[in-house]
Amino acid sequence: MQTVDFSRSFLTFCTDWTKKPSCTASHKPPYTLNAVRIRLECVCTIEDAQGYREDFSLGASCKAEVVGAKRDLWLQPNADFIPIYGRTKFMNLKTYAQVGQSVNFYPPKSEKQPERQVGVIAEAFDDGGVEIVYAQGELLQSDQEVVEATLTNESLVATTRLSTPRYTVTLTYPVKTMNANQRDWVYQTDTGPVLLPDLELEPDELISGMELAFAAFNHPDWVEFIVREPVPVAAGVDVYHYARSVRWDAHNQVIRLRS
Repeated sequence: MQTVDFSRSFLTFCTDWTKKPSCTASHKPPYTLNAVRIRLECVCTIEDAQGYREDFSLGASCKAEVVGAKRDLWLQPNADFIPIYGRTKFMNLKTYAQVGQSVNFYPPKSEKQPERQVGVIAEAFDDGGVEIVYAQGELLQSDQEVVEATLTNESLVATTRLSTPRYTVTLTYPVKTMNANQRDWVYQTDTGPVLLPDLELEPDELISGMELAFAAFNHPDWVEFIVREPVPVAAGVDVYHYARSVRWDAHNQVIRLRS
């Protein structure tokens, strides 16, 4: 079988200020050209019975930065930056120290950046897209096989399939953390982030409802997610934290990448 080789799968975008100013920037960059490559964390494939199918790709988290400067590379206040790409749309998640904190877009006196910026890839960037590379894999058939593959440091990928009356969702993601017990042949994933969609939305709106979560399972038939959401930590102060537990009936697989 084939599965995603996350070591070679990337999300990319390019800004070229000589062609058009960036609509996502909070500062003027030292150089007019920047091509960005970000490794994928998860591919979320959503389908329905009417023929709709779309891959949503989650890029790895990075930080707000000044690219190419001689010093002071980290913007202050600093933000986590996480991109999500669909077929034609993107959503940038930009998270500061507390919920609601933000900075302005560049140039100065522009409007505030939203925490969830949704746009059209072709309009926002000079170039951009997703390169998903597939490799041969072997489906692990038993708990013992999963444990043995873990303890011999094999590269593992998980798939989790969720269903509603309207949509079927397949999450594919690298297993970065795995628990293994060779005495009782028990394993348990604890890995992420992955994308968790809001399946009440229409296809064109799905990207705007994506949330981040970590996934854990030790059985093929169910999965539990811990979902990132605002959590109060003081009067009038919320922060984003993985806090809300959600359990789904699911179909899980663990796949060993073949070298």
